[in-house]
Amino acid sequence: MIQWSQWLIDNWLLVATPVLILLGSFVAGLRLRKVAYDAFSQWLAKTRWEGGQLVVEATQRSFLHWFLLLGIYIAIQVSVLPSGSKIIAGKVIGSLLVLSLVWVTISLSEKLLKLCLTKIKAPQPPTTLAVNIARVTIIIVGVLILLDIWGVPTTPIILVLAAALFIAGLALRDAIPNFISGVQIAWGEQIKVGDFIKVEPGEAGYVTDITWRNTQIKTLEGNFVLIPNNTLARTTVVNYGRPVKKATYPFRFYTRLHLKELTGLKARNLREMVNILREVPDSVVYYHTHHFLEEHHYLTPEPANDFALWVSDALGNEILGERLAAIDTFDFPTIGTLKMRLVDVIEDYLARSRDWQTAPEGREFHFIRSISVILPTPYVAYDLREFVEVIKKITTGSIYFHIFEARLRVPKGTNDFSIWVEDCLEKKELGDKIAHLDPYIYTLESLRAAIIKLIEKNI
Repeated sequence: MIQWSQWLIDNWLLVATPVLILLGSFVAGLRLRKVAYDAFSQWLAKTRWEGGQLVVEATQRSFLHWFLLLGIYIAIQVSVLPSGSKIIAGKVIGSLLVLSLVWVTISLSEKLLKLCLTKIKAPQPPTTLAVNIARVTIIIVGVLILLDIWGVPTTPIILVLAAALFIAGLALRDAIPNFISGVQIAWGEQIKVGDFIKVEPGEAGYVTDITWRNTQIKTLEGNFVLIPNNTLARTTVVNYGRPVKKATYPFRFYTRLHLKELTGLKARNLREMVNILREVPDSVVYYHTHHFLEEHHYLTPEPANDFALWVSDALGNEILGERLAAIDTFDFPTIGTLKMRLVDVIEDYLARSRDWQTAPEGREFHFIRSISVILPTPYVAYDLREFVEVIKKITTGSIYFHIFEARLRVPKGTNDFSIWVEDCLEKKELGDKIAHLDPYIYTLESLRAAIIKLIEKNI
């Protein structure tokens, strides 16, 4: 006992140094832990990451243990122990550190995986499988590190594991990319349930669900489309964000078909034309004015009506033809008033000129009646963003029905689009801009583009 006391007195510095290193490591660990976790808490306050608290709970206590192990290792290395003992002690401490890291990593990965997979609504089997894969992977890595620390060859084990991973990758080559992409989508939060997205090129609609394999969207037609997460991650996606203001009443898009029916009536001169025109139903006048305009929608400026063309071409009367062509088809609230205007113009000309010129044989004016069949389309818009996306899809016939024919149906003498925008979305300025688009300077396609431009600028 006396000898040990004397030895300590003579060699106190050799004992004090390791002890001071151990205490210094403990104090440094306490200080560094406070600084690190304070900074981490500030970062969490900004990002609001849901997994932040899990990281703190899993690592806060072990963080100090790791510094103690580091202090013990340094203390042993500077001590007077034999070199062989130092090597063994270093391996033991390294093994303890690896075991601690493996334990913390397994616990943390399980919690984070469950949080992430719950967020993307992954079913129980894939969740359990992912947790087990993570657990086994971490354990294998930890065992390989331990074997390397103790000098055991690891190359054969690594080769076996690589072969097993290759086989598993082939078996799960479709599921794994979708799973990884699903995790990226969920954690990145660039696409969330409720967002309106457009996949280029492809579907557009509202995101209704995000799972570990697919992202589901509801299209404007009301269909549900499943897009594999891997496809979504590799494709250009335009995210328009959350829905805009909902309309008080949805806009339902319609179109219509026209059937032609010969009436058996024909005119060879102006007198016969005006006499027949007085008696024919409005559907005949509609065909030779509005339907004619739709058939030639690709011409700009807009073409005249059938009556004006026949008078100019078949009768060679360009003066009257220009007068008939100058009649604004859409300036009349009803077809009946348009018909009377046509009759008045022809009667006025006959009263002044007494033109009885007859059309050549085979070029008589044949009166055709239009039979309209209104059909619903699958498109319904509940807000302005859905509305503009539908405008891009519908046919020119549907645009004609809601823009041009609407003037004959609605009391305001405007169009269906403007009325819905004003009444159901309370956007009077936008409704007025759509209503004031001059149909005579646009083709139907350019009119579609002009409407889309106005709405997108408003959005």
